[in-house]
Amino acid sequence: MSHVRYEKDGRIARVTLDRPEVLNAMDTRMHEELAAVWADFEADDEVWAGVVTGAGDRAFSVGQDLKELAARDRAGSAGPATFGSRGKPGWPRLTDRFDISKPLVAKVRGYALGGGFELALACDLVVASADAVFALPEARLGLIPGAGGVFRLTRQLPYRTALGYLLTGRRMTAARAFELGLVNEVVPASELDDRVEGWLEDLLRCAPLSVRAIKEAAALSATRPLPEAFTAHYPWEERRMHSADAKEGPLAFAEKRPPRWTGT
Repeated sequence: MSHVRYEKDGRIARVTLDRPEVLNAMDTRMHEELAAVWADFEADDEVWAGVVTGAGDRAFSVGQDLKELAARDRAGSAGPATFGSRGKPGWPRLTDRFDISKPLVAKVRGYALGGGFELALACDLVVASADAVFALPEARLGLIPGAGGVFRLTRQLPYRTALGYLLTGRRMTAARAFELGLVNEVVPASELDDRVEGWLEDLLRCAPLSVRAIKEAAALSATRPLPEAFTAHYPWEERRMHSADAKEGPLAFAEKRPPRWTGT
């Protein structure tokens, strides 16, 4: 039985972590299945955006399957772990795949802990239900947030605010995550599906090459001085600026009709 559900719905890819009986904890098998999903998601030109969620209503994901890890430690097969997924099942995982050009939306209900929170941090947009809870509890377990939590949280939050959560493992409510800018929208659980679909519809209204070029430029320029950011080379922007869609947008506006994007 698969631990991941991967479905394509028109231009949208839907990825569901499917181990609700263990709060969607991510085991070796799930990581291996997800690696194939991310590769296909990026390669399929018919897909323009994706959404990631967890099965059930209790958790997005509580992160690494610690029972599996403990069993591997007892068997002497786990080995030491540090930052990144190199050498581990499913490498490169989403958290250290930097070639995903399409937008990913995290739909979070319930617990997003450890690697689950790191997975959400690696997405481009996050929409959460009011009952969502975020935390990086690794320090309480003798571990580190090695799937990018240390790096992404300190970039996405003020430094001391991030350290407060990283060093203590304290939990963060959805409302607090929204206040800090980690979440785009917080809604009642009953409205979560509809709100996520609204974000996806808005993404599909935009030219797909524009979306990819903007995502690429935002990510690559984040740590560059502004003059350097303006003159850097962005491969997806090269494709966009010479595309048919770059002409279609202004033409559709002038003709007072919806644009017909092709992604070419």
